[in-house]
Amino acid sequence: MSDLKQFRAETRAWLEENCPKSMRAPVKSDSEMYWGGRGAKFQSEDQKLWFERMLAKGWTVPSWDKKYGGAGLNRAQAQILKQEMKRINARNPLPSFGIWMLGPALLKFGSEDQKLEFLPPIARGEIRWCQGYSEPGAGSDLASLATKAEDKGDYYLVNGQKVWTSYADQADWIFCLVRTDNSGTKHQGISFVLFDMESEGVETRPIKLISGKSPFCETFMNDVKVPKENLVGEEGQGWNIAKYLLTHEREMIGESPLSRSLSEMAVQQTGTVEGKMPDPYLRGKIAEAEIDDWAMSMTMARMLAEAKAGASLGANSSMLKYYGTELNKRKFELLMDAAGHDGLEWESERSEEGNLARTWLRTKGNSIEGGTSEVQLNIISKHILQLPGA
Repeated sequence: MSDLKQFRAETRAWLEENCPKSMRAPVKSDSEMYWGGRGAKFQSEDQKLWFERMLAKGWTVPSWDKKYGGAGLNRAQAQILKQEMKRINARNPLPSFGIWMLGPALLKFGSEDQKLEFLPPIARGEIRWCQGYSEPGAGSDLASLATKAEDKGDYYLVNGQKVWTSYADQADWIFCLVRTDNSGTKHQGISFVLFDMESEGVETRPIKLISGKSPFCETFMNDVKVPKENLVGEEGQGWNIAKYLLTHEREMIGESPLSRSLSEMAVQQTGTVEGKMPDPYLRGKIAEAEIDDWAMSMTMARMLAEAKAGASLGANSSMLKYYGTELNKRKFELLMDAAGHDGLEWESERSEEGNLARTWLRTKGNSIEGGTSEVQLNIISKHILQLPGA
């Protein structure tokens, strides 16, 4: 414990000294973040400085081994770093699907050559990734996917379509589920491959959502050649890799998107009367949501401790995803209540181009992406509650 206390003190001092003030301001939209990639540009000198300082510490991927670009922190140290960054509202220097999803999958299933080829560039923000999972006929029932990869000797020939591929129009590479064998059950014969989005035969089309903006795209693959060395794990092992990766995606989706506390943001909308929000009913609902948020954070901390002891997150990721997304929806409903009719403002400088309304609408998709809430409840009833007939 004394070592962790010392680590916390050193981390706190380093962050205070090295995180620029502008990198502690709330993020208004994804576009303000530095996502990395071939064409990525820093929006300010402070953003560049913050990224470079965190990269030099290995803190873009703090728990990864140093040979993969990380700092080799253990789980407890990585959690302390996360807590201390949150304490000063420090921005994530490099949000990345490569870090959140593909990285953990490569660390577990990838060959050493694949780890050395892909992980350090991910840590340095040189490759931006997207995820090729869902298809028009295979969303929550992902195992029904039909995108086909034919064995052509030293490469696969991939044909098919993916949908809801977030940021595919801005990504450099994709990690993609493909069907390499149709002879077994639908869960068998699925493989996990990586390929460059600039490969011949790849096309992306953005999908516009009700919020007026969207990260989602359709992705089409027409005779795309994927080298055999870009197969992760063994051929036909893709479903196991997909399930493992989904636990990380669901945990990520379940995290709160708020950069400040709910009460702080609500007070900004309503103001105060004698030091309190004027509406007692709204005050009570916000207090209830913040208590639930605290309980959620304690649950995540407990699961982190269990993982440290060797336990698998497994089906618990579905619980975190379901409750986290439902809680996020509640929070933004309350913020819209606090804002009143001003919250419906769609295009203006005052409303930051309708940021609140657009984000409120966007949270509705949280209960669909990464597996619908209905699917998560089925998993919870079967694997956690072990209900009869589930």
